[in-house]
Amino acid sequence: MDNGASSYRRFLDGDENAFDDIMKALFHPLVFFLNRYVHDPEVAEDLAMDAFTALIVHKHRYHFQVSLKTYLFMIGRSRALDYLKRKKIVEFVALSREDFADERSLEEMVLTDQRKKAIHAAINKLPEEMQTAVHLVYLEGLSYESAAKVMKKSRKQVDNLLYRAKKELRIILEKDGDFVL
Repeated sequence: MDNGASSYRRFLDGDENAFDDIMKALFHPLVFFLNRYVHDPEVAEDLAMDAFTALIVHKHRYHFQVSLKTYLFMIGRSRALDYLKRKKIVEFVALSREDFADERSLEEMVLTDQRKKAIHAAINKLPEEMQTAVHLVYLEGLSYESAAKVMKKSRKQVDNLLYRAKKELRIILEKDGDFVL
């Protein structure tokens, strides 16, 4: 799926199954991203559903100039910030997905788990904007340009945030005695 654009075009042409394809591909990454803002998986799911509902209700707003994933993340971020304003929540916590293959040995799983925890603990020590940039680019796989649109920053600002984040992470991980990136 070319970031959902072809499926969305099929949906606009009347193919209801196309929207199911979009939901399957983008719902969980969007929920995971929104949960970084709201710290509540159920609220994150509700906000993600709101973003998808906005995509259905306001079909004319998406003009295929950015990927559908970027567009949904922009809508979702806006909804999450609105929610936070209403709830006056300002704390930011990064969460991780635990995806282990069954074939791995227990030792490999434990080492991988420890590394992930160390990295996510270090990411949590970064300023909020750096955390968001790291999440969007490295965990969600968005391009710098797409991450910049979601964060309402320029590409260069995202590049600078990621550069500084890597430097900070290296320092934090060395200081904590964990491995070096």
